[in-house]
Amino acid sequence: MTRNQMAGFVGRFPRTVHGHTMSAPAMPAEVALALSRYPVRVREQLLDIRLMIFATASATAGVGALSETLKWGEPAYLTEQTRSGTTIRLGVSKLAPDRGAVFFNCRTNLVENFRTHFADTFDFLGNRALIVPASVRLEETPLSLCLRMALTYHRRDNA
Repeated sequence: MTRNQMAGFVGRFPRTVHGHTMSAPAMPAEVALALSRYPVRVREQLLDIRLMIFATASATAGVGALSETLKWGEPAYLTEQTRSGTTIRLGVSKLAPDRGAVFFNCRTNLVENFRTHFADTFDFLGNRALIVPASVRLEETPLSLCLRMALTYHRRDNA
């Protein structure tokens, strides 16, 4: 990705997702580069999920500002300021490379809880990820609930 292409890619926000205008902070160049490596459909979906992560964090008391970085070469979102939640990572699974994936710490019970409540909405990869088809409209409410649970995982009221 050239510097000009990256500037256009990073500067695409705020953005409308399902009729709601959401915004996120400027994307770090290394995160933009990592996202640029995905197929267009998957990348667009991961960008929508990125926006949902920031919107959910902003709307959830006690989460605070997020840190956006790379973990294992994939975009990762951490509640470093408040330590209220567990890391959320975006990417694709080797088992489903044409579909976006949201990864969570496999030592948590998050994916088990998501599977209980949203088995008809998402596919799952063991106890570490929910898989979202890239060709289907993103189910905003279930995903926002999953993101909120991850962002507040370490708070007592989330137990």
